[in-house]
Amino acid sequence: MTMMPAIKTSAIEVVQRTPTTRSIRFSRPAGFDYLPGQFVTLTLRSRQEGKRDGGLAEGDVMVKKPLSLSSSPSEDFLEVTKRLTGHEFSNALLSVREGDPIHISGPYGSFSFRGEKKVAMLSGGIGITPLRSMIKFCTDNSLDTDIILIYSNRSEDDVPFWGEFESMQENNRHFKVVNTLTRPGPGWRGRMGRIDAEMILECVPDYTERTFYCSGPAAMVDAMLSALQKIGIAREQIRKEYFPGYD
Repeated sequence: MTMMPAIKTSAIEVVQRTPTTRSIRFSRPAGFDYLPGQFVTLTLRSRQEGKRDGGLAEGDVMVKKPLSLSSSPSEDFLEVTKRLTGHEFSNALLSVREGDPIHISGPYGSFSFRGEKKVAMLSGGIGITPLRSMIKFCTDNSLDTDIILIYSNRSEDDVPFWGEFESMQENNRHFKVVNTLTRPGPGWRGRMGRIDAEMILECVPDYTERTFYCSGPAAMVDAMLSALQKIGIAREQIRKEYFPGYD
């Protein structure tokens, strides 16, 4: 990956998606174009521990990490969304406030929507971010791409973009979302369990006609690839993106 020069921008909004997941929206620099599903390298200032007034202190360090853009090119801001793991970059992200400087480089990556007419998306947890970008792009542009998303999470409280996907499903007749939970609460009446071959066959009856986009933690993506192989999906029908550090 060839590194591009860093571009300075600033945070404009913080969105708490779930108790452990947060989105940071920042200004979209003039002329910054990208494909839905691509990622950027984000550089933030990690504030000195114990400094709570939002100021910057001598001894602060800059931390960086590649993150998929959860925003769509159809939106006028850029957004990244991350699960808060307690590590240094997560803590830096947790401390971001409106107006804080942010540096980005990119866009990077080949995991992006290519205009297929029939798509199935398989994802878990924070691996949803590039897929949210693609779904939002198709919805905002009124594309007739038929999309079925199977999205696995632990519990009802762990689902980023739940409300957004429900809204997009209502406004985009070509989009369907299937949520499945591995540790649902007693009131859950939806699908349960991890994504496997049987679930794919039930939710995507025309699976042989679709391009599959798979993204999430490495172990989960590998399991989904095995499930697709089991039902006879050819390698050229599959696009994948691994999210390291979340296993």
